[in-house]
Amino acid sequence: MFVSVFHTFAQNEVLAQEYFDKGEFEKAENLYQSLWEKQPNNFFLLDRLIQCQQSLQKYDEVEQLILTQLELMSKRKGDNPLEYLHVELGYSYEVQDQLEESKVYYDKALNSVLSKPNNGYQIAKSFQDHQKLDYALQCYQAMMAAFPTANYYNQIAIIYGEMGDIQSMFDTYLDMMSKQNADILSTQRFMGKFLTEDDQGDNNVLLRKILVKRIQTEPQIEWYKMLSWLYLQQKDYSKALIQEIALHKRNPENMDGVIDVGKIAFDDFDYSTTQDAFNYIINQETDVDRKIEAHYYLLESQKKVFTDYPTLDTSYQTFFKDFGKGKNTISIQTSYAQFLTFHQNKPQEAIDFLEAALELNLDRFKKSEIKTQMADILVFTGQYNQALIAYTQVQNELQNHILAQTARYKVAQTSYFKGDFEWANTQLKVLKKGTTKLIANDAIDLSLLISDNIAQDSVQNALKSYAVADLLAYQNKTQQAIDTLSQVLIHHKGHPIEDEALFKQANLFEKKGKYLEAIQNYELILLLNQDDILIDDSLYALAIIYDEKLLDFEKAKIYYEKIVLEQPSSIYLVPARKRFRELRGDELMP
Repeated sequence: MFVSVFHTFAQNEVLAQEYFDKGEFEKAENLYQSLWEKQPNNFFLLDRLIQCQQSLQKYDEVEQLILTQLELMSKRKGDNPLEYLHVELGYSYEVQDQLEESKVYYDKALNSVLSKPNNGYQIAKSFQDHQKLDYALQCYQAMMAAFPTANYYNQIAIIYGEMGDIQSMFDTYLDMMSKQNADILSTQRFMGKFLTEDDQGDNNVLLRKILVKRIQTEPQIEWYKMLSWLYLQQKDYSKALIQEIALHKRNPENMDGVIDVGKIAFDDFDYSTTQDAFNYIINQETDVDRKIEAHYYLLESQKKVFTDYPTLDTSYQTFFKDFGKGKNTISIQTSYAQFLTFHQNKPQEAIDFLEAALELNLDRFKKSEIKTQMADILVFTGQYNQALIAYTQVQNELQNHILAQTARYKVAQTSYFKGDFEWANTQLKVLKKGTTKLIANDAIDLSLLISDNIAQDSVQNALKSYAVADLLAYQNKTQQAIDTLSQVLIHHKGHPIEDEALFKQANLFEKKGKYLEAIQNYELILLLNQDDILIDDSLYALAIIYDEKLLDFEKAKIYYEKIVLEQPSSIYLVPARKRFRELRGDELMP
């Protein structure tokens, strides 16, 4: 019998909650009234009943219910756990515009916390739930003052944030770190909601000032970490590196921060900071594996920016002399093979080099790394079917591993180069979800290119010609790719592929230092269609050419300003706005 009654009670409680969540407050009120009468000490049921009555605007009933409960509790010995009901009663008066009566009960609730702070949490939470932030803040502060070990920092910080007092919010979160040893990642997650990539944004500037002041007055490691993190949010990688090097000098056992900044800078194409970071690691680190990893990123970043290939080749040879060609240097051996193929046009030498590496006693991951690089070389030399076989072997050998995902993308890319667009798109659809962000983004870009251009061209001649040019660019046959794209633009004028061909050709013109030709292409894209997806890319490319290559700062300023004013959702908005301000002569915070 008891089990049956309990089961019925539980069912009714679930049903009442469902009605409440749906906003069917009359049905919920009836059930909560019945449930609470059976369990009069269940304050959750009482709260729900009050909320239902408030939602139904039954304010007289709310008043009577609360006053009755408060009177009953006042007759008991000890603390009154229902003091928070003064907040609920005050709220009921407030929504009826009876503000004087409302203030009376709000003040009663607050005074009960000031006199007995150990009972204050529920009152503070009730104030916070009803957006009575000043009262809630005073409650939490009173409890913190009475009990110095109490931790209401997060609640106080959230209130400051809702009140728009960002400085106090930042200070509270930082105090939580220093006084309560709060998790730095959680703190960064909370604070990050109020920051942007714009280093001159009000909140970014404010936090930077606060952290610099704390470093000057109480130089704790946490403040250096937070400042480094802030610079990373703003993509000021060189400044983040300065902070991480300062941290390393204070704690020489930990190089992780410097490594992280170097890798993040590399992924975001800041090769100067990448080289600074990994040169520092090479000079400071004693661990061989970390030195090898540092050399890898250093050589890879140099490959991106150096054109002095004999000197770079010497750097590789010096590395192999110092560290050998064993199992622990496979990543740099594959990097060197890629360099030989794509930068020095020596594919057979690269193949021979990798075949020697395969003779080592390697695990399947390192073997797959080598096989993938060898397949890349097969694509370079036009041996597409052999390349597809090699990629597929890697894909099957390491299912769901990142190397397998990379191999699947390369299968799709090679199929695209061959003109097998349907099969390529089938592979890309799988990769658009459930893979690393970089692979997924590449898959999305290639899939969009294919989908957008086969829909209106049943024979796919335009896309086939463009894919040929794309392959030539992949093979570093830059002038041939440019010439092929010229033919695409002549024979397929007005086709959806036109803007892609103009943009690809402009990129290749830049690679050859033909900046005026690149400018002409980018400007043609701007004339084609103002809603084109490549508009902001073209504007930013024009700004960079004028700014960094032609040193025509006035022209650069025009294009930066166009991004700021006309492309508010562009990924280039923050760097464009920052550089525009610099060129305009604005006084910027360091």
